[in-house]
Amino acid sequence: MLPRAGVWYAAVLLVATGGLAAQAAHTVYRLDVHGPIENGLAPYLARGIRQANAEGASAIYLDLDTPGGRVDAAERIADAVRGSKIPVYAFVNPRAYSAGALIALATNGIYMRPGGVLGAATPVDGQGTKASEKYVSAMRAEFRALAEARGLDPRIAEAMVDEKLGVAGLAEPGQLVTLSTSEALRVHYAKAEVENEGELLAQVNLAGAAVKAIDINWAELAVRFLTNPIVSPLLLSIGVLSLLAEIKAGAHGLGLLTGFLSLGLFFGSSLILGLAGMEEVILLGLGVIAVAVEVLVLPGFGVAGVLGALLIGAAMVLAMLGNFPTGGDVVQALLVLGASVFITLTVAYAWIRHLPNSRRFTGLIHQGSALAAEGFVSALPRGDLVGKQGLAVTDLRPAGVAMFDGEKIDVVTDGEYISNGARVQIVRAEAMRQVVRLVND
Repeated sequence: MLPRAGVWYAAVLLVATGGLAAQAAHTVYRLDVHGPIENGLAPYLARGIRQANAEGASAIYLDLDTPGGRVDAAERIADAVRGSKIPVYAFVNPRAYSAGALIALATNGIYMRPGGVLGAATPVDGQGTKASEKYVSAMRAEFRALAEARGLDPRIAEAMVDEKLGVAGLAEPGQLVTLSTSEALRVHYAKAEVENEGELLAQVNLAGAAVKAIDINWAELAVRFLTNPIVSPLLLSIGVLSLLAEIKAGAHGLGLLTGFLSLGLFFGSSLILGLAGMEEVILLGLGVIAVAVEVLVLPGFGVAGVLGALLIGAAMVLAMLGNFPTGGDVVQALLVLGASVFITLTVAYAWIRHLPNSRRFTGLIHQGSALAAEGFVSALPRGDLVGKQGLAVTDLRPAGVAMFDGEKIDVVTDGEYISNGARVQIVRAEAMRQVVRLVND
C-alpha cells in the first residue's frame, strides 16, 4: 500500500500524463492558399475542411500568401469556412490581398507574420480599373457582414473595398485601407503576430499538436487543368470538329464519341466548379436541338442553324462565368470562345485546302496523277445502275448515300434536297457520279 504522499504523486502523474496524451492526440489541418485564387482552388479547400471535420481535427489553419483573384471562388471558400464545426484560423504569411482578405475575414481569427499585409480589396475589371458601383456596393456589404459576424469594426472592412470611405488613422478618403501587421493588431483585426507555425499553434492553445497538410488530389488537378484558359478552347474545338466530321460522314462512331466527350469535359468541369448550372445546360440543349433541326430536317443553313450556334455560344460563355463575373471574367470567356472558333475554322480550312498536298499523309492520299489517254479511269462506269430504284440512306444535300439491291452507293441529286428514307432512282451514271431523282409514288 502506497503512503499518502505516494498516492498524491501517482494521481498528479496520472493527470499530467493523461493531459500530455490528450495534447499529443490533437491534430491541426493545414490548407495552403498560395498564388492567385481561381476556380479550381475552391473544391480543394472545401474538401479539406470537410475532411478535417469528419476526422475530428482540433482546428484548421489556412496558410495565406495570395494577391487575390476571383471573388466568386473566394465566396465559395468563405462559405465552406463558415460552415466548419471546428475553428478555422488564417495565417497571413505574408500577404492576403483582395479575395484573400475576404477569406481571412471569414475565419475564426487572423494571425499575421511580421511584415504581413491584409486588405486592398476593391474589385477591378480586366483592364485593372475599378468595377461598377453596383459591384463595389455588393462587395462592401459582403466585407461588412463578415466583419460584423467576427466582432470587428465593419468600417475598416468596407474601406478595404471602397477608397471613398477612408478610416481615420489608417487611410484618408481616396485611399484603400491595407493593414500592416502592426496596424491590424492595433485595430484588433489580427489577434497576434507570429513568426511561424509553431507560434501560431501556441497562440491557439494547441502547442505540440500534429499538423497534417492536405494536398490537392488528381481529380482537383484535372478540373483545374480542364478549366485552364489554354485548354478550354482546345476542348471546345475538338468537340465541334468531331461532331462536324461525324455529320459529314453520316455515321455514328469515333467522331460522335470524341465530340460528346470533349464537350462533356468542358461543361462537366464548369459544373463541378459551380460556374455552370441548369441554365447553361438548358441553353446548350436548345442549341443542339436547333442545330439538329437544321442538319437533319431543313436543307441549307438558315434561321435554325444561326439560332443554334448563338445558343451554344452563349452556353459556353456563361459556363465560364461565376455568380459575380467582372469585366475581366467576361473578356476572358469571350477570348476562350474566340480562340475556339479560330482553331475550328483554321483546322477546317487545313482539311479542305492543305491535306491533299501534305507530305505527311502521302500514304493516305494519292499524290501522283494519271491521264485518261494512258488508260487510267477514276472508276469503272456503272451503266448497269441507270434506272434502278432504291432508298436514300442519308439525307441528300445534294450528295449522300443510297441503297440499291443491298449495295450502298454514293449518289448526288441535280440540286434538290431529298430526305433520308425517300425512294430514289438513278437517272445518270457518270463514273464517280451517280445522279438520282426522287421517285414520286
